[in-house]
Amino acid sequence: MAENGLASGQTGDERFQALLSNASAARVISQAVEGTIGPKGLDIMMVDKFGDVVISNDGVTILKLMEVKHPVARMIINTARAQQSQVGDGTTTATIIAGALVTEGAEQVIKGVPVTRVIEGITIGVNAALNLIKQQSRNINSLEDKLLYNIAEIAGRGHKDLARLVIKGAQLVGIQRLKDRDYKFADAVVARELSSSQVFRGVLLNKQAVNKDMPLTLEKPLIMVVDDALSPEEIEREALKNESGFQYYLQAREKYEENLRKICRLGVKMVVVDRGIDDIAEEIFTEAGVMVLHRVSSREIERLCKHSGAKKIKRHSLNRDTETLKSYMGRAKLVKIDEKLEHTCVYDGGGENWTTVLIGASTEEVVDERERMARDAASAVQAAVQSGVVPGGGAIEVWLAAHMEDVARDVEGMTSFGVLCVKEALIKPFSCLVSNAGFNPLEKLGDVVVAQRKNGSDSITLDSEKGKLIDVMKSGIVDPALVKIHALKAAGEVAVAILRINTIIKMKEDAGNTENVDIWE
Repeated sequence: MAENGLASGQTGDERFQALLSNASAARVISQAVEGTIGPKGLDIMMVDKFGDVVISNDGVTILKLMEVKHPVARMIINTARAQQSQVGDGTTTATIIAGALVTEGAEQVIKGVPVTRVIEGITIGVNAALNLIKQQSRNINSLEDKLLYNIAEIAGRGHKDLARLVIKGAQLVGIQRLKDRDYKFADAVVARELSSSQVFRGVLLNKQAVNKDMPLTLEKPLIMVVDDALSPEEIEREALKNESGFQYYLQAREKYEENLRKICRLGVKMVVVDRGIDDIAEEIFTEAGVMVLHRVSSREIERLCKHSGAKKIKRHSLNRDTETLKSYMGRAKLVKIDEKLEHTCVYDGGGENWTTVLIGASTEEVVDERERMARDAASAVQAAVQSGVVPGGGAIEVWLAAHMEDVARDVEGMTSFGVLCVKEALIKPFSCLVSNAGFNPLEKLGDVVVAQRKNGSDSITLDSEKGKLIDVMKSGIVDPALVKIHALKAAGEVAVAILRINTIIKMKEDAGNTENVDIWE
């Protein structure tokens, strides 16, 4: 090995060391979630160093909690996280396809295909597949479409109660809001231990009143949101040591108390504070029958402002006249505190429409899992509304794979081998699904390919329950096109990025010192 840490006079095997290492890492990450895909997929148990256990078959949850050291493994995990962030579903599919693309690409390079040709072919194949998905998608024009319930049930791991709640919530939100790219329906889903499941027009704040003497229920209240601490202006201790400073402090305190009473005279019955409140404010508001919630999260405050129509106000702005302060107020038909669950519901605000899907859970252990499943269902429903649906059950992937052969024939030279990598990667999710159902993937793949060609259909696949071929469009088994598009696009991008890596070098702790670097192993 040369003094600078880079190998000189590499043999053929040494040249592929980084590629083989990367392909191995990608394969390991893919295998970690392959057993969870499909209706017959099983759960993964993860154990930390303290013996605490998490059981889940949610792809992104498994990947987030996995202990990984290889940089390529982290790249694929970040891709799954991006998939979750963008569309909220399809993380397992994205991971499996990415792993397969890297593995197939590495095999082609080892056989002698130049890596640049493999990358070029993968890019061509992925783009062709994306265009085909868009062409094959079927639009959803109504929230009453039964396919939406099926999508919610599939994404919600078969939980019918969650699917019903999500669809009810979608109907309250409305189709135009769901099509808004800036709105995330999954954010409307909240799970609470021991709570009763319900869907309502309003927001949930994970706080209750500052003390028990404040009202628990308010009808048609005016709402003020203070994006600040509710306390007198802070005076430096040194300033209090002289007469003028002390007098200023007394005047500021008096003005502060007057502002609090002014809020009460305005008819405000609910005050929500970003930070804490002092004893003076608590006493005055309690006497006036005002409900005060403090240390409310910024995310919940944003939702409350949008739904109630309130504008956030700073502490010093309370000095303004009453007419100006009125313009900051929000409204709601009803506010109710649940003491048992320690949260507050604000119903039917005077601002933007906001729907909350409250998911009940019997124990603490299942709260997070039920919330994840419901959020996946909500994301899938919104994705279907935005981009339409394609056949599920692995049917569309098998159909796309068959078309990759046509694309490969139209490509000149060794680039076609890269296109065929896309073909093999597209088949991988179907093969895992069939294997998890207890059938032979090669046999069933052949049956599906023949049936699709014979019938000129993209919707024929295997029934995981009976092992027979079915038309999933007729059976209502569909997936959001947007989920497939993002999964394939993300997988293609990360696979190309990984295959482009020629050498992996471990940086020293002093990253600025470039001497004596070692090859990463």
